[in-house]
Amino acid sequence: MRCPSCGSLDTQVKDSRPTEDSSAIRRRRLCLACGFRFTTFERVQLRELTVIKRNGRRVPFDRDKLARSIEIALRKRNVDPDRVEQTISKIVRDLESLGEGEVTTETIGETVMAHLRDLDDVAYVRFASVYRNFREAKDFEQALAELAGEEDEEDVTPTR
Repeated sequence: MRCPSCGSLDTQVKDSRPTEDSSAIRRRRLCLACGFRFTTFERVQLRELTVIKRNGRRVPFDRDKLARSIEIALRKRNVDPDRVEQTISKIVRDLESLGEGEVTTETIGETVMAHLRDLDDVAYVRFASVYRNFREAKDFEQALAELAGEEDEEDVTPTR
């Protein structure tokens, strides 16, 4: 592992432990050249995913890019970072479990929105506004109506 401070490849693992949801191994490392300490994460990757962009271009799937877009949607929202990390891991697992080596941006967007809907309503609307390219207030009203409709369905419990 290359040291982010000095670029040396001579690093040593000082501590390893699983993350909360056991989806990754967290490793504390020490650079033997400069003494810098840093953390790395090791995750299981079921398959190499390629993203098919709307213009037809193909690019490698980037988990960090997914995480950044979710963090932007969750900006200034009080959501536990562990829940966010678990959600990102679930999204990646869902995409890898599709059985395809290539996945469209539409599939990624819909999967992210489904998980954000469960995580935080405001983040869901924020992400949807960018993903679906909202242009008018009624677009937001539609997204909010969808959320309200789902909540109404969940609140209805059969009575005897």
